[in-house]
Amino acid sequence: MGRELVGDEYKMTKTVEFYFDVGSPTTYLAHYRLLQLKDQYGCLIAYNPILLGGLFKATGNTSPAMVPAKGRYMDIDMPRYAKMYGLPLVMNPYFPINTLNLMRGAVALLTTEHFQTYINAVFNAMWVNGKNMGDAETVVNVLTEAGLNASSILESTQNPEIKAALISNTEKAVERGLFGAPTMFVDNQMFFGQDRLHFVESALN
Repeated sequence: MGRELVGDEYKMTKTVEFYFDVGSPTTYLAHYRLLQLKDQYGCLIAYNPILLGGLFKATGNTSPAMVPAKGRYMDIDMPRYAKMYGLPLVMNPYFPINTLNLMRGAVALLTTEHFQTYINAVFNAMWVNGKNMGDAETVVNVLTEAGLNASSILESTQNPEIKAALISNTEKAVERGLFGAPTMFVDNQMFFGQDRLHFVESALN
């Protein structure tokens, strides 16, 4: 939590802990909905990059897309939420995409001024423009167009410390009880799925 000056008094600013992997369309929806809630309630967002594949492996979970009936339903349900949030959504024709290096890039930029630009660019490329972000040349083009130093970011993804940090983030997520993404915490209450963001909003009031 932080403190925000309102008039002559301080009020506590709540923090949403956001565990994410850019390879998930529901996490894309949650990312932008959380930014809307940030504007509305003045909350802070603490980003926690994880590797969803590693989380699935550790917990025995699987992508909803791997269950045909569930996948078909989500193809209907996610556009409903996108419309409700006022967000564009295109199902990526290259899905599923290996996001290992993309998430390492998120770790590398997490504490820099370029982080928000990076994740916005990657999320948009994946879930608005339907680009193959598993292709290195495409990634370079997307990051360059966003005004980022693509070669530096890609180089950072091979840094042993960055690799270890992403593994550690994912292991700590498992220890905390996560089994998928997006997952949010407010006041140590866990909320899984972008369709639980109304509970997140209630916790911010």
